[in-house]
Amino acid sequence: MGMRFTDRGQGGRLLAAALPQFRGRPDTVVLGLARGGVPVAAEAAAALRLDRDVLPVRKLGIPGHGETAFGALAAVNGRVAQVLNRPYVGQLLELGITQSALDEVVRFEQKELERRAETYPGPRLPLAGRTVIVVDDGMATGATMRAAVKAVQAAGAATVVVGVPVASLEAQASLQQIADAVFSLFIPGQFRAVGSYYRSFGQVRDDDVVRLLGARPA
Repeated sequence: MGMRFTDRGQGGRLLAAALPQFRGRPDTVVLGLARGGVPVAAEAAAALRLDRDVLPVRKLGIPGHGETAFGALAAVNGRVAQVLNRPYVGQLLELGITQSALDEVVRFEQKELERRAETYPGPRLPLAGRTVIVVDDGMATGATMRAAVKAVQAAGAATVVVGVPVASLEAQASLQQIADAVFSLFIPGQFRAVGSYYRSFGQVRDDDVVRLLGARPA
């Protein structure tokens, strides 16, 4: 089946409705993966009356096919977590993609991650000992979410919960192995691009992230 959500905002509100057990809990914070997860996280956090913050992440895309990830990076408190799909990297090397080409992707995305961390430093809220709900607009391979979970765990979070409007079966299964709980509102049998499940799926810009982080729940 195709489209399920009007836009990222609606996805966030529906996600919040599926997570009533976290409403108003002072030990819980919502982190939106930058950039597309931030509008989802903002709406979910507002509905749940929770503090929200941003988690800078970058997908490591195959040279020439950037939408297909062989790994991802995430930054928390100046520390970068890297996740690689090592079996997939091995397949890429066998197909003739050089290690130096993959290393160049990592270097480029590392610089972009650093730039984003300077533009909207985060997470600014303390994570140690807290329940952290990590939110994105969807999970295809789950690579960026795995890096995010790894980074949040390294920051000392007591419990890490993943929340997304839509996910592939592959991503759902992989995140269930490392997160304390995974909430995906829609898991299609044959997954297409995340954007195909939204009526409106425009690009989220840096200034959108800064604006959405501006107001916090009272």
